[in-house]
Amino acid sequence: MSSAQPVLPLHMPAGRARPRGRFHLQGSETAWAIAFVVPYAAVFVAFVAYPVVFGLWMGSRPALYALLFSDPRYIDTLVNTLLFVCIGVNLKMFLAFLISGFFMQQHWWVRALLIVFLLPWALPAVSVFLSIHYMLVSQWGLLDTLWTVVTGADGPLFLVSRGMATAANILAYIWKWLPFWTLIFLSARMAIPKEIYEAAAIDGATGIPQTVHVTFPLMANVYLVATLLSTLWTLGDFSTVHFVSSGAPARTTDVLATYGFRQAFSFGHPELGTAAMISALPLAIPVVVLLMRRLHKTGVQL
Repeated sequence: MSSAQPVLPLHMPAGRARPRGRFHLQGSETAWAIAFVVPYAAVFVAFVAYPVVFGLWMGSRPALYALLFSDPRYIDTLVNTLLFVCIGVNLKMFLAFLISGFFMQQHWWVRALLIVFLLPWALPAVSVFLSIHYMLVSQWGLLDTLWTVVTGADGPLFLVSRGMATAANILAYIWKWLPFWTLIFLSARMAIPKEIYEAAAIDGATGIPQTVHVTFPLMANVYLVATLLSTLWTLGDFSTVHFVSSGAPARTTDVLATYGFRQAFSFGHPELGTAAMISALPLAIPVVVLLMRRLHKTGVQL
């Protein structure tokens, strides 16, 4: 029988073993740990926990929701929000998936084009959306002016029509965030082993069949998680509608974020604005639950 003694970690007394599954602070380590944790905890409580709790308290009265649902503009706002989220997110994700395949090419000019393609995402949202706004606004807008110069007739007033203004909001949102999700899908495509594509090519799967039967099934989990995350972020999107259409014409293109902002700051009803934003929870909570279950189940792996 071997008489070899077990090797103990350095600087640990031979008669004492470190408890498994626990981490004990001793002496000055406790003071340093508290000194580092307390500022972050204070910031979290002051700027995250307190505003959320206070907002839920402000919007807790049932009378506020009765008042909201009696406002025809609120119903229109709900419809606008659903259109903005459903069309904007799904169209953006589908285009991002397709464009990421184009940027998988190894040509130098494709790499250069990728840098240009990422510029709208890299620029501040305010400058992007204000630029689009001044391209569309009334007869002084760039597109309307070009229309008049080319045709000699008055151009369409893009922000006077509800349908065209809503479409402008959605297109501006896609223009801003499409590069980001394209980059995410491009990274996911690059993580797929080349051997899988080579085996699929031997079986005759190339081009569109390869994308449908090989690439998309392998990226389905990433695609779903990205779509859920984007849906959560878009539900609270304020800057797109506020800077592109400003709710025009006559606040008919408002979404929940801009509606709540107007109620709180323009009309002096902060509790009603808070209630308007809280009313999005029945849409947001199922998305959060699906996202957390998906992350727990798969860990977002190809």
